[in-house]
Amino acid sequence: MNILEKLVRIENQMQEILARQSVSMPATAIVLGSGLGDVADAIEDPLVVSYGDLEGFPVSTAPGHKGRFVIGDLGGTPVVIMQGRVHYYEGYPMSDVVLPVRLLARLSVRNFVLTNAVGGLADGMREGDLMLITDHISTFVPSPLIGPNIDELGTRFPDMTHVYDADLQDTFRNAADKLGIQLREGVYAQFTGPQFETPTEIQSMKNLGIDVVGMSTVVEAIALRHMGIRVSGVSCVTNLAAGISEELLCGSDVVDVGIEVGPTMTALLKSAVQHF
Repeated sequence: MNILEKLVRIENQMQEILARQSVSMPATAIVLGSGLGDVADAIEDPLVVSYGDLEGFPVSTAPGHKGRFVIGDLGGTPVVIMQGRVHYYEGYPMSDVVLPVRLLARLSVRNFVLTNAVGGLADGMREGDLMLITDHISTFVPSPLIGPNIDELGTRFPDMTHVYDADLQDTFRNAADKLGIQLREGVYAQFTGPQFETPTEIQSMKNLGIDVVGMSTVVEAIALRHMGIRVSGVSCVTNLAAGISEELLCGSDVVDVGIEVGPTMTALLKSAVQHF
């Protein structure tokens, strides 16, 4: 079974679930990163679909990722939330890593907010900061578009000049200003993980103009832009990267900080998606 056949089969399963519940797929999706899953608790009258309910769908194994879709209203705006994602480091092929966002795009989602937990590199960055992603570097992970092009999804050589939609960025800036939230801006780089980066790697990234690093998001953004979908991204700085701080890095600390920042992230998302 090729990638498109698998995607169509899972799409049909999801459509059957939605039809049974008399629910339509919203136009906006939010992908929640490590420790940010509690944002889904703000959804009103949710329909929950576990990834395991869909045959052939990749299931989250990372800490802090419940692995389910939550469909409902966020502050009065219909959204579908991915409460957890799958990562390349979990052993999935890249086609499976981006399958969830491709599925939602084929089910008429047109606006995506990709969130993540990141290590901060930029001067003055602190744990708990939120950062609007303005661009990314994909050099350190395999492209999800490697292999035969799926013409039904997009062109062979998609342009990546404006991966993160300018209008959606302005929407987040306005929402942050209205709420009095400090929203940093910068460039994100994805590494494969699961190991954290070394101090020398971090210094090299800083020299390249990278502000934060993580283990997700970039490949999802590429797959979505391939399909012509609007993308925005917000990072939560859960730790200072190796060598920036003297403290050793720990995965559980990443989740804990994400949980602490959850209410602020929820408020920002709730305000922003009203204007998508």
